[in-house]
Amino acid sequence: MAGAVSALFLLDIKGRVLVWRDYRGDVSAVQAERFFTKLIEKEGDPESQDPVVYDNGVTYMFIQHNNVFLMTASRQNCNAASILLFLHRVVDVFKHYFEELEEESLRDNFVVVYELLDEIMDFGYPQYTEAKILSEFIKTDAYRMEVTQRPPMAVTNAVSWRSEGIRYKKNEVFLDVVESVNILVNSNGQIIRSDVVGALKMRTYLSPKGKVN
Repeated sequence: MAGAVSALFLLDIKGRVLVWRDYRGDVSAVQAERFFTKLIEKEGDPESQDPVVYDNGVTYMFIQHNNVFLMTASRQNCNAASILLFLHRVVDVFKHYFEELEEESLRDNFVVVYELLDEIMDFGYPQYTEAKILSEFIKTDAYRMEVTQRPPMAVTNAVSWRSEGIRYKKNEVFLDVVESVNILVNSNGQIIRSDVVGALKMRTYLSPKGKVN
């Protein structure tokens, strides 16, 4: 049998825990912070843009939907494909109950969210992920978001790579300069070749029309 998931986390766009459910007792809420730190490190590496992160004996698998990260943490050897499919099915379940999955809809429906997390996974193994089946025994009323028709991006000057509705209390931009020096020296100590390789890594926290002073 494939390995079991230790916990399921729902994080906001800054990596803060909105909701998490511990299924096996072998991880803690600290895993969310470690996951997000590793995720930030991976952002500048185009060869490692995959939905799996490994750190210190824990494997993290995640997807992002709107301004929410859905992430599992496991200390066992899980089937990555099945877990990622499970996370997408979880998104469908939340959309069935809340109309749309966003940070706001999770905060408005904590009771329903925890009930769903108890039913969709048992001791780290996926169970019910069919919304119609879950609706048969989870009758708690959920607050449904009002999804309004949005104008085309060409009208609003929106960009495809930025999720809408992101707001930060403080507008900040972080710029890191990473440089490495490569030197090839022969047996006589003479430099045969040398070069410097550099990269600029930027992380921004800007609200729409945000200004940095």
